Amino acid sequence: MSDGPSRGIDRRAFMKSALAIGGASALSACLDRTSDEDVPRGTTETDPSSLPERQHAWNDALARDDAGNPEPVQHRLLLLLDYDGDGAPSDADRRTVADALDALERAYAWRHDGLLSTMAYSPAYFDRFETDLPESVDLPAPTALASFEDPALDTPDAILHLASDHAHVLLAVEQALTGETDALNGVSVDATLTDVFSVAQRRTGFKGDGHPADNQDARGVPTSKPVPDDAPLYMGFKSGYTETQASEDRVTIESGPFAGGTTQHASHMRLNLEQWYEQDDREARVGKMFCPYHAEHDVVEGAGDNLGTDAAMSKAKPAAEAAETDGFVGHSQKMFGLREDGRPLILRRDFDSTDGGHAGLHFVCYQRAISEFVATREAMNGDDLAGDSPLGRRDNNGILQYIDVANRGNYLVPPRSLRALPTPRGDA
Repeated sequence: MSDGPSRGIDRRAFMKSALAIGGASALSACLDRTSDEDVPRGTTETDPSSLPERQHAWNDALARDDAGNPEPVQHRLLLLLDYDGDGAPSDADRRTVADALDALERAYAWRHDGLLSTMAYSPAYFDRFETDLPESVDLPAPTALASFEDPALDTPDAILHLASDHAHVLLAVEQALTGETDALNGVSVDATLTDVFSVAQRRTGFKGDGHPADNQDARGVPTSKPVPDDAPLYMGFKSGYTETQASEDRVTIESGPFAGGTTQHASHMRLNLEQWYEQDDREARVGKMFCPYHAEHDVVEGAGDNLGTDAAMSKAKPAAEAAETDGFVGHSQKMFGLREDGRPLILRRDFDSTDGGHAGLHFVCYQRAISEFVATREAMNGDDLAGDSPLGRRDNNGILQYIDVANRGNYLVPPRSLRALPTPRGDA
């Protein structure tokens, strides 16, 4: 049995809660309701080359909606990891990490209903080495990116992003990586990440139609005006339209020892959904998420499944013009001004969460250089649009007033062949 949407609201909420709690008891409870029977086995034992060298190459492994947009993977787990050794990692530790990650891909197919992952490393990790990263890698330490935010700056050595349509797969993988089980989906697991790392923090979440509505028992969610039943995200609208995302080619590092890799930003944002749903009516929410044109002309049906592959953003006027004539600008409208060959610079794989008991968003994105994410965030801030218009730093300025950035972290995602404790120069 699948633990996807077809199994009903109670089941989805249960799986989300089990993943958020974690541990052997949560896995056992999940397995009482499901099994690995429908989870495809990996193929790397017979054909290791079947997996892409780009860890971030997920798109071909995702389901598609009626318009051809990639569907989000429903359940997510982020493990922030601290290396237990002193100084630069040893070759023995490197083999252990490689074996632990390889076991996951023998156990589960590289696809949305199996398991997808990226293993990435922070600037703090590379500070362990005497040599620096090459100029082809833009990986600064994280920092606050707006005058009105004061986030905690994450500095683990590594971060493992795990995604599956089956919550119990992520729980089982976590148990295997921490040495609590020695088999996954019938495949033996002989090495664990916790032989090398300590888990500094775990973050969990979900994305997809109905999941936010099933998880409204969190702070920041209004009881008087609940999240729409069909919404894939807490704020009520679809995201991830093909043409509002960078391609995987565009975010890939092109040269140097980490060619085929990418950079990753991961931030945690708390959402003020009480203000979003109780202060604003649907027309205002559509205008602030997309643009004033979409609100005025009733362009968005439901969560936005009717908007094709580009969210119909070609209808939007330039953000500066909207700020002057309409008195507010939409979030997507601001992003539309920062594009290359008609598409953004970053590839988002964000998801909602109730970590800490509060409705939130884990904003995970990939880009060739962290500077491109910084430029994207500056466009979202819209400081250049305010001027003499009614826009403030946050009011009438997209969705800024409804989010609070709690954490930020920057990482390098090496190509698959270098994902086990890489050196700054990509040495074997």
